[in-house]
Amino acid sequence: MQDLPEAGLPEPGLPSLAARRSRLLGDSSRRGIVLSTASTVVVLAVLLALFLLAPGSAQVRHTFLNPTDMWKALVGDPRAGYYSVGEALWLNIRMFVAAEILILLVGLVVAVVRQSSGPVMLPLRVVATIYVDVARGVPLILIIFVLGYGLPALRLTVISDQSAAVYGVAALVISYSAYVSEVYRAGINAVHRSQVAAARSLGLSQWAAMRYVILPQAVRNIIPPLLNDFISLQKDTALVGLLGSIEANKAAELYSDTVFNYSSYVVAAILFLILTIPLARFTDHLIRRDQARRLAGAGQLWNERGRLTSPAPQAPRRSRSRACGSRSAPTRCWAASTCRSRSTRSSA
Repeated sequence: MQDLPEAGLPEPGLPSLAARRSRLLGDSSRRGIVLSTASTVVVLAVLLALFLLAPGSAQVRHTFLNPTDMWKALVGDPRAGYYSVGEALWLNIRMFVAAEILILLVGLVVAVVRQSSGPVMLPLRVVATIYVDVARGVPLILIIFVLGYGLPALRLTVISDQSAAVYGVAALVISYSAYVSEVYRAGINAVHRSQVAAARSLGLSQWAAMRYVILPQAVRNIIPPLLNDFISLQKDTALVGLLGSIEANKAAELYSDTVFNYSSYVVAAILFLILTIPLARFTDHLIRRDQARRLAGAGQLWNERGRLTSPAPQAPRRSRSRACGSRSAPTRCWAASTCRSRSTRSSA
């Protein structure tokens, strides 16, 4: 029987927390930190030197990194013919929030329909499958054009009277809901079938088991990939500007068309980075926390298995000689002869 790991020590096969934290820097000692910092500074210095020593560096810095034009693009001046990129970003944020809520709901409904069983749900399953295949196969920009220019041409009372931002959000919802529904399905299929069997054995119906048992576990597992999709969604809100909405990218385009300088695009890129980088780091935090939770659960399972399989303490066995000597006089000779015969067989 192998010795069990002591309390507080990492289990065999499971990386320690310090090893996971030092994976980015390599060596966790002071020497490793100094080497990592020095190598990073050297690489950045080389890249900066290549940029500054390039023949067209001055022209590129004037066209893309002009501080004056960057500030003008950020604050805007409608009288001069261009809008504020900073204020236009607020439209991107609103479209992102509205689309995110709708995508979560529509994607969940599509995933549940595709996971359903029974002949009654067959038409809905076929429709959901066709929708996912078409929405994932058609580029997002084409969906935006179809909704943004096709729906107003129908001249319907309510549908054709919406703004360009509404059509853009609808296109984002149609496209991203197909991807998110597959993420939901992956999370649902990742839940072990024993959970479904346990729920049904307790008397829950199929929909009740899906609502109270399967979905809570599935949603907890798919939060990181969902956040990755939403990072992409935040960037794709810039495509709505193709319909004429004054969002951050469109405002940067108007400024560059007015003053013939592309510094406004750099401002829009920086603003998008300010939005997406915290969300990306939050996603990494959730992934690390989920990995730590799984490793902790594996360690607890290891300790529990070791505790259950450890041999129970046994009482010391009495020696045969003492047993033979403690017998009464009538049976002492018989016991002695029995002990001698056993010892003779063992030696042979």
